[in-house]
Amino acid sequence: MITGKNYIGNSWSNRGTKTYKTFNPLLNIENEPIFYEATQQEIDEAVSLATDAFKIFKKTSGEQRAKFLNQIADEILALDDQLIQTYCSETGLPEGRAKGERGRTIGQLRSFAELVKEGSWVEASIDTALPDRKPIPKPDIRKMLVPLGPIVVFGASNFPLAYSTAGGDTAAAFAAGCPVIVKSHPMHAGTGELVSSAIVKAAEATGMPNGVFSNLNSSGIEVGKQLVEHPRVKGVGFTGSIRGGRALYDMAAKRNEPIPVFAEMGSINPVVIFPKALENRGDELAKTYAGSITLGSGQFCTNPGLLLGFKGGRLNTFISSLANEIIGIEPSCMLHPNIIGAYENNKQKALSQDGLEAIVDLETKVSPNFARQAITTVDGDTFLKNPTLHQEVFGPFSMVVQCDNVEQLELIISKLEGQLTGTVIAEDDETDRYSRVIEALQNRVGRIIFNGVPTGVEVCPSMVHGGPYPASTDSRFTAVGINSIKRWVRPFSFQSWPDHLLPKELKNDNPLGISRLVNNKLTKEKI
Repeated sequence: MITGKNYIGNSWSNRGTKTYKTFNPLLNIENEPIFYEATQQEIDEAVSLATDAFKIFKKTSGEQRAKFLNQIADEILALDDQLIQTYCSETGLPEGRAKGERGRTIGQLRSFAELVKEGSWVEASIDTALPDRKPIPKPDIRKMLVPLGPIVVFGASNFPLAYSTAGGDTAAAFAAGCPVIVKSHPMHAGTGELVSSAIVKAAEATGMPNGVFSNLNSSGIEVGKQLVEHPRVKGVGFTGSIRGGRALYDMAAKRNEPIPVFAEMGSINPVVIFPKALENRGDELAKTYAGSITLGSGQFCTNPGLLLGFKGGRLNTFISSLANEIIGIEPSCMLHPNIIGAYENNKQKALSQDGLEAIVDLETKVSPNFARQAITTVDGDTFLKNPTLHQEVFGPFSMVVQCDNVEQLELIISKLEGQLTGTVIAEDDETDRYSRVIEALQNRVGRIIFNGVPTGVEVCPSMVHGGPYPASTDSRFTAVGINSIKRWVRPFSFQSWPDHLLPKELKNDNPLGISRLVNNKLTKEKI
């Protein structure tokens, strides 16, 4: 049963009078549960509990955190059909997508459990003393990664499980030893409450301190603003729009003690298609990209919103094939009336720009909240001169830019904002010929794909889901995979400390058996 209440630590709370409901976009009706927005008092209590919990949680062993993370996964699975049906009712997404995203969420939790159980992720580094060194002795210095403190995680509209309550940000923060306060997304507050109940049950079952997790409801921006500005909060994770992420980033920077905001924001994910590839498999590429552009109604941060090629007959044929393929795909439901409203507004803004031609702009009658896909095209010179055409249209929309020559293509890529992904569609012998174009693309993205589609983000150690601003606020970090734990830690050194006072990760006898850098040599041996 969904209560609509906030979780302040392990307890329910609904002291506020401001309420709201979620919305079923497929049925075009409000869902029944009523949710209570968190008050300032509830926010303060959640942060206070998290601050106290941090003193205990940061000292838990990797094995204890692994049990906690695995138990969360087990409790989410135990929610079974109730979670899946709630997810579908709040998103309009099909059951298969819900189960797939649940599987990804479980996989993330378990991968972080394995990481912290093994323990080498702390990057222990030891430089032993040289008391006889001249002209001055060298002290013993030992370094490892330590957690930042309470972290605020903002739920994402387009991924109610994998990027929200127990998603990658939360899993990484727990693994690092940081308590988490989730600012639940108002579009899927019911899904968020169910997952929160799983986290709280797991915390209680594994002996985690009260306050290691809280979930706060909010219908607007006020609760998130108060959390980011709270002096005891030490970091923020966000997945969403450039406008929202930048607002949080600026807010955090203005605090008396600025804190990091790791925001994954907008991306149009440019795809460069070279001539031979078009000639050899243009129809196949058109079919593949029609599916990628419309996948999930285009509501992926890696939706291919920009296709780039050389002006001429091959590209014209591809555009025609892409149009035919995309017309044959049934429009699908978007996540919320607000999201489809923004899509239609941004699409019309793009279509109103001089020089942009609509190749496909469906006018067929569709059900409420269903998105009509669109394919547009523009010449390279017009694209270069109009920054409005560079902006993301979140939904099933893509633009084909027809470039005059390789120099213009390289210039266009260099003028793009930072992106999550870039894709190269080429035959093998084209990569050397167009190496400067590929290098230019590499400078603007966090991940480059060869002969594939950008949609689909594999959760693995080698994945980088981030990129130059505004794809993310810090291109040195990823929001996906086990290395995302590094967002929630800082390096810390101990100098000249007695062995018995050091943490286990840095003791001479290496009781955890982890890999450490000892006097510039990577080893698991004792000192």
